[in-house]
Amino acid sequence: MGTMEVETPVSPNRQEDEISPIEQVILTVPITDDPTQPVWTFRMWVLGLISCVMLSFLNQFFSYRREPLIISQITVQVATLPIGRFMAAVLPMTQFRIPGFGSKMFSLNPGPFNMKEHVLITIFANAGSAFGNGSAYAVGIVNIIEAFYFRKIHFMAAWLLIITTQVLGYGWAGLLRKYVVEPAHMWWPNTLVQISLFRALHERDDAELIQEENHEAVAPRQGMSRPKFFVIALGCSFCWYLVPNYLFQTLQSVSWVCWAFPNSVTAHQLGSGFNGLGIGAFTLDWSAVASYLSSPLISPFFAIVNVFIGYTLFVYAVIPLSYWGLNAYNAKTFPIFSSQLFTGEGQFYNITKIVDKRFELDKAEYAKQGRINLSTFFAIAYGIGFAAIASTLTHVGLFYGREIFDRYRASKKEKMDVHTRLMKNYKDIPTWWFYVLLAVTLLVSLSLTLFMKDDIQMPYWGLLFAAFLAFMFTLPISIITATTNQTPGLNIITEYIMGLIYVGRPIANVCFKTYGYMSMTQAISFLSDFKLGHYMKIPPRSMFLVQFLGTIIAGTVNLSVAWWLLHSVHNICQINKLPSNSPWICPNDRVFFDASVIWGLVGPRRIFGRDGNYGALNWFFLGGLMGPFIVWMFHKAFPKQSWIPLINLPVLLGATASMPPASPLNYNSWILVGTIFNFFVFRYRKKWWQKYNYILSAALDAGVAFMAVLLYFTVNMEGRAIYWWGTNDPEHCDLATCPTAKGITVDGCPTF
Repeated sequence: MGTMEVETPVSPNRQEDEISPIEQVILTVPITDDPTQPVWTFRMWVLGLISCVMLSFLNQFFSYRREPLIISQITVQVATLPIGRFMAAVLPMTQFRIPGFGSKMFSLNPGPFNMKEHVLITIFANAGSAFGNGSAYAVGIVNIIEAFYFRKIHFMAAWLLIITTQVLGYGWAGLLRKYVVEPAHMWWPNTLVQISLFRALHERDDAELIQEENHEAVAPRQGMSRPKFFVIALGCSFCWYLVPNYLFQTLQSVSWVCWAFPNSVTAHQLGSGFNGLGIGAFTLDWSAVASYLSSPLISPFFAIVNVFIGYTLFVYAVIPLSYWGLNAYNAKTFPIFSSQLFTGEGQFYNITKIVDKRFELDKAEYAKQGRINLSTFFAIAYGIGFAAIASTLTHVGLFYGREIFDRYRASKKEKMDVHTRLMKNYKDIPTWWFYVLLAVTLLVSLSLTLFMKDDIQMPYWGLLFAAFLAFMFTLPISIITATTNQTPGLNIITEYIMGLIYVGRPIANVCFKTYGYMSMTQAISFLSDFKLGHYMKIPPRSMFLVQFLGTIIAGTVNLSVAWWLLHSVHNICQINKLPSNSPWICPNDRVFFDASVIWGLVGPRRIFGRDGNYGALNWFFLGGLMGPFIVWMFHKAFPKQSWIPLINLPVLLGATASMPPASPLNYNSWILVGTIFNFFVFRYRKKWWQKYNYILSAALDAGVAFMAVLLYFTVNMEGRAIYWWGTNDPEHCDLATCPTAKGITVDGCPTF
């Protein structure tokens, strides 16, 4: 028997106001609910826990690899639907009592697998992917201590650090729900994509199931069913990944320009997909396509175009001009594309030599080696990052400021919309839950700074300052995200502040950044998921417990996987000591380590101040602040030109936010595949796109993930490898990392 939906009556003269003031919400979100649908089910717990553990394991496992694929919640959203329906078909419906729960009856199978269970499973999984970040941010601190600084951190200190940084923001986020979740004007655009997918997966199939149960004629299916397509695509992805990951690794980056000119440094710089500009390079490896930028199949075409414009200007205009034209910051002394740190003579900077026994800066050794130098690409990437965060503030203020203010003011006066009224059918979360969570997390964090300070370096006042910053920014940035879908980050701000006031202590800096930046980010993700639950009519207490438990489980699995790999993979993250075809180069952690050196160990004054080489990059902050003013003034001067307000500087400047560690190969392949599916297929095969596009994305991710883990346990751990030209190197562009300045000598490179 099909599930019954009930709808709160809406009078005709008030319908538009009460449903929602946002047109996109009216078109996407259902205005019906069935409060009797079970959500706290055996199926939800089994599939949710398995999904959370699997995603946290796989994402942490992949985070150390050359192409750190992130398995998103969409994979779980697609994969668990047929499994949930299978469980509903085979599990016994017998009811029974559980001791201690009174007379309440339970069943392993309370009826058809419903959308609310599915939403909770997906939110469970989202915690496993650290709300889209892949793994808990604080695991990076453990990685750089163990694999880059070659020091030790106690497992308990690491676990407390990870859990507290992930959970701290939940306390005050819960207290802000009435400001950014319940009001209809706070509509959170990103949640509508998930709701659309949930409805696409459920509603037609559910209608067919009801017709079958009522013995009504069911229209013949058009093409293959979604579950069958998913299984076939997953199998193909699983089998194919054996080729680029093991049998023929050069397919990861087919850089034919390097092969055509094997002795030319310039050709390698132009043609290398990993270490050059990637001209002509392409990949047959899905992990290279979907790493860093997530799957291109789930990114709308307008977003792909924005990334393309910003990326093209940076990589194919700014970088060549800076390197070959201006030789900016002695560009030719260093590789054209690198996130490493260098001496003034183009050699790798020996960071361990400038760290003393107290894990602080050894000023004498630093003076001997000299100033730290960055490749021009890395330096300009930092400058663009400065401009991006500054431009976000002014762009949002100028183009959305009035709208944000009006919606916030309206949200305080507006009557309840239909979604908020329907949610009144469920018990709300007591406020004291959030106060207790906040107090306990703060106390545990403070004890970490007091009793395990040797592990994390950060003083107690640093924790309180970071928590204060995160708390102060959570509400305004939540409002910006809820109305514009743009989320300014605090990472650069927090590391810059701590680098100025507490210099010479790298771990203290990254801990401060993590508490200040990630606490706010986790709070916003928490609120976003609550809005998804609000739209889908999920009981608030169920939402909270799933998010909280999922975060604890995921953080624990993340750390366990990290601990295992850090102590089992020989020379993990040490790119100079690993074979050229090794996947364990830790690209994200390399950039995280560099940031700890730049902002924490050496400090911004010795890099971006009077004692460093890159003080001019601070002007990018001013440029970022002023840029949107120029666009805004042109818009006011020429209001009929509709293309002017489409110039979104934060998006254009933020297009290359993943570089480094992302390479041109990642961007070029992501843009190409995204354009094929979200422009051509969407335009000319829309029915196919609507039915299979997200399914294909999930299947490709899952197939790659499962094969990568299988290969690790079956051949990589035993050191079994195939040796031939196609496996000796991922792309055969050895000269791409060579300098071209006269008189600079680097091992393995020609001298000019």
